[in-house]
Amino acid sequence: MARDTISRGSVIKASDLERIRLSADPALHPVLGSEFDEVVGKHASLDIAAGGMLTPESFTSTIVPGDGQSVVGVSLTPAQSPGLALNSGDHVRVVVTPGQGADIPAGAPLFNDATVVGVHTDETSGNTVVDLLVDHADAAVLAERVATGNVAIVLDSREN
Repeated sequence: MARDTISRGSVIKASDLERIRLSADPALHPVLGSEFDEVVGKHASLDIAAGGMLTPESFTSTIVPGDGQSVVGVSLTPAQSPGLALNSGDHVRVVVTPGQGADIPAGAPLFNDATVVGVHTDETSGNTVVDLLVDHADAAVLAERVATGNVAIVLDSREN
């Protein structure tokens, strides 16, 4: 379990962890005490609360964003996103939409390809905030488009 809160992306140290005994419930999939050394040195793939049990999904050897990548956050109203819940790993397109009352431009709309790396609700606005992984070279253009509020997320196929 985590002794103290471990923030997403931080390197997990031995001092962050504590071995505990759990009752054998088949619904639980904790990291075994014998795997302690395999967890140390990995990155937390999500925020782990103090006292939280670690599972195999709690850590990774992959750093996000990696070299040559950036994460851009997009705040979306329900009208700007699919009705299906977005999940980490989903491939999406961020499509530029016309401003309210503007004419739809001729030709195909501009868009950016991205991968979802996180989703949460903004408690203040109620909007869904989607963290998107993009190539470093595309991040500034996407951030500029997102800042206008005139974008929509399109979920592409989840098939591999």
